[in-house]
Amino acid sequence: MSTKVFHEEDSVERILHFLQKNLNKILIAVSSIVLLIVGWYGYNEYVKKPNEEKASDALYKSQQYFTVDSARLVLNGDGQSKGALYVMRTFSGTKAANLAKYYAGISYLHLGEFSNAVKYLEDFSTDAPQIQLLAYGNLGDAYSELNKKDQAVDSYLKAAHHFEKDESNSAEYLFRAATLQETIGKTKEALELYKELKEKFPKTEKGYQADKYINRLSIEKD
Repeated sequence: MSTKVFHEEDSVERILHFLQKNLNKILIAVSSIVLLIVGWYGYNEYVKKPNEEKASDALYKSQQYFTVDSARLVLNGDGQSKGALYVMRTFSGTKAANLAKYYAGISYLHLGEFSNAVKYLEDFSTDAPQIQLLAYGNLGDAYSELNKKDQAVDSYLKAAHHFEKDESNSAEYLFRAATLQETIGKTKEALELYKELKEKFPKTEKGYQADKYINRLSIEKD
């Protein structure tokens, strides 16, 4: 028998010996993996998916009220349908509950309840860039109303830089950041933002106006 064949047989015997000795442990490990896969599939199919559908159905009427600026109905429903607050409480963790935070935040902003607006808009996030832009911008408005101007500027800048393909809204929030910087005496920072506004969004309404502010601040600076 060659040395190569001997080593191969020895290796096979060692593998068989290992399998015999650890068969129970291997079966337990495999069973655990199978149970995890089955459990994950079952949770997604029979718990998560139905929950998402129920949450989406519950939020449907709030979405309709949101489009016509009926803030109280968005939040609390109309007696027959539930509102965004109910969806958040009942279907926590679903996509609909996350979207309900956006609806609630904007609605509270319109109602002048700025702390609640901040609470829900801060907790909202989405992969939809245009919606996230608007969430940051409205959060900036809420902070501004609460006289938290530094936080407002930060939120406006997040909005302005998040999705620059939406030039109109990006320009608007960059302009708001600049004007707010002026009100708190940060004219140097405001000037740089106006210049950025002119450079990035020259075709927007706020971009057209940028020169006026740049010239004024440049004269004041001199």
